[in-house]
Amino acid sequence: MKRNLIILTIILFAAAVVIYNQAGDKIQSVFMAEEPLPTETGAKAGLLAPEFSLQGLDGKTYSGHGTRDKALIINFWASWCDPCKQEAPELSRLVTAYADDLEVYGINVTKYDNEKKAKEFVKEYALKYPIMFDTEGKVFEQIYKGKVFPTNVLIDHRGVITEIILGAPDPEELEKKIKKLIKS
Repeated sequence: MKRNLIILTIILFAAAVVIYNQAGDKIQSVFMAEEPLPTETGAKAGLLAPEFSLQGLDGKTYSGHGTRDKALIINFWASWCDPCKQEAPELSRLVTAYADDLEVYGINVTKYDNEKKAKEFVKEYALKYPIMFDTEGKVFEQIYKGKVFPTNVLIDHRGVITEIILGAPDPEELEKKIKKLIKS
C-alpha cells in the first residue's frame, strides 16, 4: 500500500509539472479569479471607457466602450501635430504586428484641424486602422477631457482604461505597454 501511495504521488507531481509547463504564464488565470470590473465610467485609468460612437472614413460606425475581442488604442491626433506625424507609422506597424489581439482607432479632432488636410495625412502615412473625425471635439474634449495631441487611450478587452498617454511615447515603450495591455 505504501508503494502505491508513492507511485500515485509521483504521477500527480509529474502531471502538475506537465500542466505548469503547458500553461506557462497563464497558470495564474486558471487558479486566480479575474479582477472584478469597475462600475464607474470615465476618462481615467481603472474606469470603464466612456461611451461614444463615430463614423469612420470607411462608412462603418465605431464604438470605444464595452467588452471586445481585442485590446484597443484610441489615438486622438491632428494633421499639423509633429509628434502625431512621428507616431502614425508606428501605430500602423503595431496594428499589423498585433492584428489578432489589437485594434487602433484614429480620431482626428477636426475641430482643431482641417478635414482635407486630415485625409491627406491618412493617405501620406498609409494608416492601416479606422479613422474617424471628431468634428466638434465632443469625444476629445467633453468625453475624454483631452488637451494634448497626440493622446492615446489604452483599453483592455473588458472595456477598462488601463492608461492614458499624453504625447507620443517612445516606440519601444509603447510596444511594451501594448504587450502588457494584450495580456491583461
